This record gives sequence, structure tokens and C-alpha cells, in this order.
Amino acid sequence: MIRYVSCVTLALMALAGALRAEELVPEPGGYRTGDYRAPVPDTLTGARVLSTAEAEAIWRAKAGVFVDVLPRPPKPANLPAGTVWRDKPRFNIPGSIWLPDTGYGELAAPTENYLRQGLLRASGGDRAALIVVYCQADCWMSWNAAKRTLSYGYSNVAWYPDGTDGWQRADLPANEAQPEPRQTE
Repeated sequence: MIRYVSCVTLALMALAGALRAEELVPEPGGYRTGDYRAPVPDTLTGARVLSTAEAEAIWRAKAGVFVDVLPRPPKPANLPAGTVWRDKPRFNIPGSIWLPDTGYGELAAPTENYLRQGLLRASGGDRAALIVVYCQADCWMSWNAAKRTLSYGYSNVAWYPDGTDGWQRADLPANEAQPEPRQTE
């Protein structure tokens, strides 16, 4: 019996260690440039990491600006002529601004400008305003965008890693969103 308990204890300890090791994702030195739907770190240096309860409290108090960075799927290039294309609707946290495609590890100059301008409009030009960046759970897009927001000199950045997945699991309201318009150059 003692041998059985010892074996079970060792097996449980090994499983717990494996689960902990799996959860510990280190912060990269730069931006993540691929495999964006993968486990994310528990931290983002310089930013506050929010739980769903904390994000909800900020949202209810209207104490911050919420920025959704989920990419928008492009219209397929080889659709047959006359095919009707409808974007998949995006439901996000009410009151958010949606700046799609701004969470990639490398941004083209127009996309980076779109992010900068969107943050400027959302914050009213106040680099000390609380900006909450999110996407979906296990999505590096929000981590990258929050890190980039810090690099632009915003001092009060929060990252909500559970994003709309966590928000919807908590049965919180969501609204259909449209992307912020892009400036034509």
C-alpha cells in the first residue's frame, strides 16, 4: 500500500511539474513573429496584466480605453466572379476600438501608423490614459500590440490576455464591432 501511495504521489508531482512548466512561457526579447495562437507569457514588462474581473471593473468604471487588435480575415483572392462575400462578425467588449492587424510582430509602415493614430484618438492624446489591449485567449497579437503601445511612450498600459474568450466565458456583454477607419494616404 505504501509503495502504491508513493507511486501515485510521484506521478501527481510529475504531472503538476509538467503542467507548471507548460504554463511558464517566457517573454521574448522582441515581438512574436509567428504562431500567434499559442500560450502566452503571464507577464508583459511595463504593463499590468489583467484578469477578467479586473478588466470588467475597469470597463464598468469607464476608467480606461479598450483596444481590440484581432486581425480581420481578408476577402479570399480567388473567389469566383459574382460570389457574395460577408465578413465574419467580430463581437468585442462594448466601447472598444478595433484596430485589426496591428498585433503582428512586424508591421508595415501604414499599419504601424494606423495603430499610432488609433491609440492617439482613443486616448485623446493623453499618453498617461489607461489603455487596455486585448484580442483572444492565447493570442500573441495582443501581447505584441501592448508591448508596441509601451514603446510609443504610453505609460499606463494594461494587457488583458484572456480577451474576448475570457469576457464571453464570464457571460459579459459583447457588441458587434467594425474596424476603425484607416486614413488614406
